[in-house]
Amino acid sequence: MTYTGDERGGAGRDGPWWWERRRGAVLDVGLGGVSAVECAVEGVGFAHEASVPVAVGVLFGVVVGAVLVLRRRWPIAVVLVGIAVSPAAMGFLLGVVGLYTLAACEVPRRITATLTAMSLAATFVVMYVRTIGDEGVTRTVVIWLSVFVAVALTVPPVLLGLYIGARRRLMESLQERAVSLERELSLLADRAEERAEWARTEERTRIAREMHDVVAHRVSLMVVHAAALQAVALKDPEKAVRNAALVGDMGRQALTELREMLGVLRAVESPKSVAAVAAVAPVAAPAAAAFDEGPGPSLAELEALVEQSRAAGMVVELEVRGSGASYAAEVEQTAYRVVQEALTNCHKHAPGARVAVRLAHREGEVAMQVENGPCDGQAVVPALPSGGNGLVGMRERVLKLGGVFVSGPTDAGGFRVSAVLPV
Repeated sequence: MTYTGDERGGAGRDGPWWWERRRGAVLDVGLGGVSAVECAVEGVGFAHEASVPVAVGVLFGVVVGAVLVLRRRWPIAVVLVGIAVSPAAMGFLLGVVGLYTLAACEVPRRITATLTAMSLAATFVVMYVRTIGDEGVTRTVVIWLSVFVAVALTVPPVLLGLYIGARRRLMESLQERAVSLERELSLLADRAEERAEWARTEERTRIAREMHDVVAHRVSLMVVHAAALQAVALKDPEKAVRNAALVGDMGRQALTELREMLGVLRAVESPKSVAAVAAVAPVAAPAAAAFDEGPGPSLAELEALVEQSRAAGMVVELEVRGSGASYAAEVEQTAYRVVQEALTNCHKHAPGARVAVRLAHREGEVAMQVENGPCDGQAVVPALPSGGNGLVGMRERVLKLGGVFVSGPTDAGGFRVSAVLPV
């Protein structure tokens, strides 16, 4: 079993063979050399006791002591060798360092406990046998002395190894958690940036939609009235004056709505809102609230909206079914904007056509429909620019409130816009 040891440190491997670090290899070789010298010296006494040549005892001690070099690779084998040579009274450093390494590594605890008990018993037996025959020493003293030596040589290195191993595992766990948290924070930062970008995009789209709704209808009517003014300026001065007054009124209304819109934009772009964007709050919400809850059009102004189109020369019929009710501000504004945008499209794409505006108050919903007949080919209206986003904006508004939006040509050659909003 491979043991990386408590001396392991740093990231990357630079040691030979089974060592993670070069300094770990140097430490183990040094310990192995000291243990070999110790066992070689103790091998002289072992040779005399075993009646073998001294050279054999010294060589045996060198081999046994050098086993300590393998403590990280095979800690169990090192401890077993230390237990095996304990009767020869050699391998003090081998046994202590071996037990420490065994307790500090990832060896199962039952194996560590078993080998610790074996080492404790072997040390006790060897100490008891070697001191029981001394003169003037009682059996009780021998037993207590043997117990003391066995515990002193076995328990401290095991406890130290358990502490170092637990500490190392705790540090590794904390490091892994730190890396995991750093990775999660990085993912959260990326997600936050994506959400902030999404919020900014949504807000830009909403601002563009509001500007389109505010400006397009008024300016379209102004262009129509200006064309009529040009046509009748010489033939009918009184009508030209009325048309000029209408153009002025619509221009002032457009400027008023633009000022209100710019005021909302200044409030949305305040430093606090920018900080909210950076904090990844739902950025679109403040702006949406500012647009929807601020002063805006309502269904009560629908008659005035239709009258503006009539004043521009369009034949518009308004039909209201059901009793009118007070709805939420966003519902009122959305319904008004749908009709407004549909009338604007009629001015742009169906000059001279008859237009029917229908509004129905139902239980739990309000429905609106704007339908124009075929375009009058004799009507002369200056070309009005179109961005192609009117229907898209209407659909987004209605679907955002959970409503239904349908638009398309009719069989009679006209065009119909229908929407239903839940209230």
